[in-house]
Amino acid sequence: MAFFKSYITLLRRSPLVRISSWILIIVLSIFLFGILSRNVRKKPVIASISPMIGSPGDEMIIEGSNFGETRENSSVEIAGSKVTSSGYTFWSDRKIRLVIPQNVQDGLVTVATAAGVSEPAFFANENDIPVAASISPATALPSIASVSAETAVVGQVIEIRGANFGNSRGASKVYFTANRDETSAIHGSEQNEKPEKNNLFISASETDFDYITWTDSEIAVRIPDGAATGPFFIETVHGTSAAKKITVSFPYGKKQYANQRTYVIQVAADISNHISSQESSILLYIPKPAVSSFQPFVELNEVYPEPFIIDDNFNVIHNKPLNQILNNKQRFSQTFIVSVFSVKGNYNPKNSGQYKEKTGLLYTKNTVADGCVPSDAKAVSTLMEVIVGNEKNPYRQARLIYDFMTSKYEISEKIRTGNISPLDLIRRKTGDAYDFAILYTALCRAAGIPAVPVAGILAHDKSTVAPHWWTELYFEGYGWLPVDVSLGAGLAFAPFIEIEDPGEFYFGNIDNQHIAFSRGWHQIKQSSIDSKIVYRPRTYALQSLWEEAGDKTSSYSSLWNNPVIQGIY
Repeated sequence: MAFFKSYITLLRRSPLVRISSWILIIVLSIFLFGILSRNVRKKPVIASISPMIGSPGDEMIIEGSNFGETRENSSVEIAGSKVTSSGYTFWSDRKIRLVIPQNVQDGLVTVATAAGVSEPAFFANENDIPVAASISPATALPSIASVSAETAVVGQVIEIRGANFGNSRGASKVYFTANRDETSAIHGSEQNEKPEKNNLFISASETDFDYITWTDSEIAVRIPDGAATGPFFIETVHGTSAAKKITVSFPYGKKQYANQRTYVIQVAADISNHISSQESSILLYIPKPAVSSFQPFVELNEVYPEPFIIDDNFNVIHNKPLNQILNNKQRFSQTFIVSVFSVKGNYNPKNSGQYKEKTGLLYTKNTVADGCVPSDAKAVSTLMEVIVGNEKNPYRQARLIYDFMTSKYEISEKIRTGNISPLDLIRRKTGDAYDFAILYTALCRAAGIPAVPVAGILAHDKSTVAPHWWTELYFEGYGWLPVDVSLGAGLAFAPFIEIEDPGEFYFGNIDNQHIAFSRGWHQIKQSSIDSKIVYRPRTYALQSLWEEAGDKTSSYSSLWNNPVIQGIY
């Protein structure tokens, strides 16, 4: 205590003592700061190593921070062995290059400096990794041992047992004999590379939720719409199984698929006059023709420029930086080859009744409202109840709605512009083909009948096409039944083969001049919440998004052309 008082007295009286004290405090602070920064702030950090799997003699690159500008006494250890001085080819504060030693083992990689040792990264010696034995193609082929039913109807689930199906489906498919007339099969065989599969078989449908479960030894799958009695087989990445036969029965009538037509169709969009920053780009979602039992063959023949995503089920997706568009204009073009059949329905409602499977995805998805079909609107349910009355049979309900619309509403040749509600048809009593198709679909869904709106083009001849919309209804044990209420109501149209009574024909039947681009509403999620999006109502596809520009795009112009038919065969 006496010493402390004496020091305070000297500190007050002597400038020399005060200066010495301040110098001592500064030296101690620098020393403590050095200790702390050495132990905490300067500890080396590994961000990445490349390669993570390598061989002796390969170059390893370690990136991170706090390695030091020169190596001096710092080092790298791999699996507990320190790399010798001759092994380093480059050392900086953020990057180290070295040659992987000959005796390297699997283990942890660390960087040690005077400030400490980094957290480890992991390295594996490629030479020590076991290699799986190659699989013989013959033993990897899928094989069918048994099937749960010898006879089934369209939509019925069958279980296929065997081996080598794959633990998940991936791109694998189950093919069934297609319901085709002989003339169509022969005609198609002359034009396709694999006629034995493309013309005589049809795969189970993803969009109809035909695939229930898939394991390496068992598949549960529905008999798809458009299937018929005959062989079926499984195709995986390893090859094709031997075929088994199944009998498909038709208790409510058998559809006839005939008069195949093959179209060459060009779909294009033009982008021009853009004003944007260097980083901005534009996404285009160009619809693909839809695959179904009456339109089973769709092939992308040509596309320009190279698309961003080509294997999407619904769209060819382009992603183009706007600053790469030369001369301020770019055409995005794709050409499809599409084969279409006419369908004669032959539906017999005598033994049909209420839907038994109301929990399946096909039923639940296609009986509720969505972004396109307002089946939950009060005006729709009220009108449906007035039309169907006490009728309980779904087929007869659908026919009552069809007859009501074709007799009470007037069809307009001119397609209305803008995002106008199809429910206006109820009040105005007149509307275009879009109004007719969407309202008919909504009324059927409100009645509990699975229904999908279909959008596409109507081919009048080689040079004349128009956007068009119709409906497909699903009946258990039968499949999809086509209904074109606008043509039934008298919309002007010149079919290749004369139709005596369009009002009767277009309930349950369809010609081969309907080319579909959408079956149901396709909700596309935008890639960024800040992007600028474009929706195109009343056109040849039903999707929520057509264009998406980056938030740094000030303006641009787009022109979407209607699909053009370049050839009919």
